[in-house]
Amino acid sequence: MLLLASSTSLLADSGEEEQLIQIIAAVEVGWETADGTPFREHFLDFHGARYIESGGQNSGLDDLVHHHVEPEGDVLDSLDLTFSNVETHFEGDFAWAIADVEVEAVVKSDGRRIHNRGYETFLFRRIDGEWKVVHTHSSTRPVRSD
Repeated sequence: MLLLASSTSLLADSGEEEQLIQIIAAVEVGWETADGTPFREHFLDFHGARYIESGGQNSGLDDLVHHHVEPEGDVLDSLDLTFSNVETHFEGDFAWAIADVEVEAVVKSDGRRIHNRGYETFLFRRIDGEWKVVHTHSSTRPVRSD
């Protein structure tokens, strides 16, 4: 797992940037292992939370974990999700990160190979001294083999 990072910071230090990168790395592992634990640890669970992925959305943390993250382990083999070229930006107690994302997996039911690339945006709020993800938006499309 390799995260390349650059940052634009207003009122942020390198420790805060590293915190965001570590959260993103934990989320990456959570997706790959179909484990909701990193999401429950690092996402702020609040009424109205929405997590958007290539045109679909999950409403709230429970919906994301129970209907998207955990079931992928039953549906996909060899899920490899990579966030790279992470850029972090800070404005006081608000921050965001933009990353390249690549997804590769095999659908268990039919052996179909998935290979998508795109971008992910994470929005963060600092709550009681800890950064929490408050929103994500992912947009990917299939990699064309030309």
